[in-house]
Amino acid sequence: MAAFRTGQNAHFRSVGKKGVQDMTSRIDNPLFMRFVLPQQRELYLQMQEDAKLVPMPVLEQDELESFHYIISDSARGDYAITVTWWRPVKGELGNPCCMWGVVKWIDQNARRIKLVSDEDSQWIALDRITDVKG
Repeated sequence: MAAFRTGQNAHFRSVGKKGVQDMTSRIDNPLFMRFVLPQQRELYLQMQEDAKLVPMPVLEQDELESFHYIISDSARGDYAITVTWWRPVKGELGNPCCMWGVVKWIDQNARRIKLVSDEDSQWIALDRITDVKG
């Protein structure tokens, strides 16, 4: 531990790894120990959310065929699968979503499936699906 004297008060600061990590977390977060207007806070949080957005992955034809086979097999055999799909948020950027459940309906006209779990059911567009695991 190192002591730094300023005026009549002595201040102690840890120089170990924890002290360095604490300082870097303060640098990364500009809202730490500073008066910030609500609009500035909202803008900062929105920028943090936008940084997490990703473009939709490009899939090969054989991957898509594999996904369709597993989906149709789940609907026929009534067994659970895990489906990951891309949900658009801002233009060409979005978030990946994941859900576990059984395919109860395949709507070929609208090109979507209905995935049902114990708590929820979700319609998922076939062209947004990025991964399927059986």
